[in-house]
Amino acid sequence: MDLEKKILAVITTNESKIAGGAPIFLCDDSQEAEDVAANLEAIIDGIAHALSDELYIIVKH
Repeated sequence: MDLEKKILAVITTNESKIAGGAPIFLCDDSQEAEDVAANLEAIIDGIAHALSDELYIIVKH
């Protein structure tokens, strides 16, 4: 299976602003969210994008 142009993961510190559709990683603070995004970016071979201080997405272009 080849994924193109997909959101692979969502990383956030604010649970109230998210819903299903992709794996969701809930973090305690913005530093943890940044660290998780960086690690997932490498692990799943995607690109991390910060949409705000409390919300990151990992996408496959």
